[in-house]
Amino acid sequence: MSRTYEVMYIVRPDVEEADLDKLIEGFEKNVTDGGGEIKSTEKMGRRRLAYTVRKFNDGFYVLMTILADGSLVSEIERRLRVSEQVIKFITVRIDEEEKRLAKIKAIRDTKVKRSAQPSAAAAAEVTESAPVASTEVAPEASV
Repeated sequence: MSRTYEVMYIVRPDVEEADLDKLIEGFEKNVTDGGGEIKSTEKMGRRRLAYTVRKFNDGFYVLMTILADGSLVSEIERRLRVSEQVIKFITVRIDEEEKRLAKIKAIRDTKVKRSAQPSAAAAAEVTESAPVASTEVAPEASV
């Protein structure tokens, strides 16, 4: 059963741009050869790490969104683990989150916004409660 995963990994900062592209293509090839599908790949660029990882303070961030089986994801994680260029990685299953957000959106779409439809009762109350100008003149007191 295919599920949607986000795989983010950080590549060493001393890797050349051509080598980085080659590494990304290699992981994409592993996914497609294993029967998965690449939804998107995003190079997020060089960023500073929150803490030192393997004596590095920054690295190149790469985010891949894939549609794959669990066995393929474990194989990708194994390859990320043994790759010397990759210093850190994380894999997150996001299909449950997409289902939850779609359900919330469907519920919101079925409800009618109260501000979009002015109610007749509210309009009537406004006209009734408006102050009416008085035409009566107050008698003046004589001294």
